Amino acid sequence: MKVDWKINRDRAGPKRPHDRIALVLQGGGALGAYQAGAYETLAGTQWQPDWVVGVSIGAINAAIIAGNPPQQRVPRLRQFWDRVSSGVPGFPDPTLVMPWLRALTENSEQRSALHQLSAWHAAWLGIPGFFQPRVPPPPFQPEGTPGALSLYDTGPLRATLEALIDFDRLNDGGLRLSLGAVNVRTGNSHYFDSRETRIGPEHVMASGALPPSFPPVMIDGEAWWDGGILSNTPLQHVLDLCKKEESMLVFQVDLFNARGDLPRNFDEVLERHKDILYSSRTRYTSNMAAELANTRRAITDLIAKLPEHLLDDPEVRHLQDFARVAPIDIVHLIYRQGPFERESKDYEFSRATIKQRWEAGRRDLGDTLAHPDWLKFAGRDSGLTQYDLARHSRAISRSAQ
Repeated sequence: MKVDWKINRDRAGPKRPHDRIALVLQGGGALGAYQAGAYETLAGTQWQPDWVVGVSIGAINAAIIAGNPPQQRVPRLRQFWDRVSSGVPGFPDPTLVMPWLRALTENSEQRSALHQLSAWHAAWLGIPGFFQPRVPPPPFQPEGTPGALSLYDTGPLRATLEALIDFDRLNDGGLRLSLGAVNVRTGNSHYFDSRETRIGPEHVMASGALPPSFPPVMIDGEAWWDGGILSNTPLQHVLDLCKKEESMLVFQVDLFNARGDLPRNFDEVLERHKDILYSSRTRYTSNMAAELANTRRAITDLIAKLPEHLLDDPEVRHLQDFARVAPIDIVHLIYRQGPFERESKDYEFSRATIKQRWEAGRRDLGDTLAHPDWLKFAGRDSGLTQYDLARHSRAISRSAQ
């Protein structure tokens, strides 16, 4: 299907792109391969982000994107995901095995067991290029040391980041990068921004320092943990900082689904709890932003009905300034897990699973961009529109305007 990548404007005049494009990446461990696949599709379009915002694994993906030239971003992402899935046993890639073994891996119950074994292997032995278990474990480490504060050593991750990211390029002022973290002492959220701070491997690692698995990262005398423990979805940060006079297109790629079925067993209880905890009320944030945008539009419509002698009133001018906001369009993707995945899905790094998640992200964003209704309502003078691919190959719904 041939896709016209130009924005479909409902008003007369020349077609034009948004002023800013942001890519927002949630945390979610091994699920982050879905984001890498989505970016592979995005990289082949004109919708190139000029701002990438990430938390946890989203911060790692974001830093790899920002720290490489455009033609190297997808290959570097693939190198990272190949590296972290290189030493994790699990079910074989169904495209590379004998028919009888392929049938085994396509059975959801048997595959779920293999999935869990792979996750346990990662938990016990670590992930190549990412983390390794503490020896001896934390209770036997000197108090106050990184070893006493975490189950795993993330030294391998630093070496991986230094190998795959050009930090000079990342900080050269081209593609803006923001990484969410939490101050351990104050409990406050903070975003390390390449416009304000020189980003290094330590800032990326701080955003992904999920306790108690990983140790806090020290930066300028302060200890930092994974931003996802406070808010795993950085959309609000983008909405807070976007300029009122600039139209914004946001690609938001989430890894946990706030909506789900009632659990039937204890493993599903743990999985559902994790989904709710780390979805960070994504829909609530975007729906509240849409409500604010609709309120601003109502104020604009009301002011247009006022008699002319009231338009110079200071309070009316204040409301006019408050209501004058360029349009914001949010394209929202959420990872939809397979029937074989369990509570351990965010630390199951087997090669076959990583490849399937990558392909799911590539496919889902492709479906979204190819849909005839995508950006149909964009380009108004104000307001916020959400585009939500609720299921693969299902029509996009306009959830707010």
